[in-house]
Amino acid sequence: MPPIRDKFAIHSKAVVCQDVDLKGDITIGPGTVVHPKAAIFALVGPIVIGAGCIIEEAVIIVNRRKDIMRIGDNNLFEIGCRVECPSIGDFNTISTRARVHNTVRMTNHCVVGAQCLVVPAEDETLGEYTCIYGPAADRRIWSGRGQVQEADLRMKHAEYLREMLPKFNRLRRSDGT
Repeated sequence: MPPIRDKFAIHSKAVVCQDVDLKGDITIGPGTVVHPKAAIFALVGPIVIGAGCIIEEAVIIVNRRKDIMRIGDNNLFEIGCRVECPSIGDFNTISTRARVHNTVRMTNHCVVGAQCLVVPAEDETLGEYTCIYGPAADRRIWSGRGQVQEADLRMKHAEYLREMLPKFNRLRRSDGT
């Protein structure tokens, strides 16, 4: 199989630092912020990232499947997490140093806690409002209480980053350079 050629489509309103490792066919939506030292690898199939996502330092996002990896809107990938989910809905949080395997699909408003390892033996879809936490990757369903406040806080966080990151980092232009 021939190697995938690098092809980046970065929306003009996205903030992607120059020091981000991008490989393969990647589309980044409007308002998305990608910190320096993040890595996004479309090894086999393409990756499409929606609007308003925050991808922090040392995050690794990998697509090892032929299908398109779709990441919805307003997701937060915290420092050092590794994500290989073939599909992620909207308003999800993958916390610091968490790992999510390619056998997991996430719907909306899911939270994977810090350092949690989510590696089911067979394909699994996390239902809406699923929270995974603790060293044993325990699960519970969130009531959704405080959802509006969290969304507002995340939008303010992204707005702040879109303003501050360009002051201290060189950015990739929307043509992918």
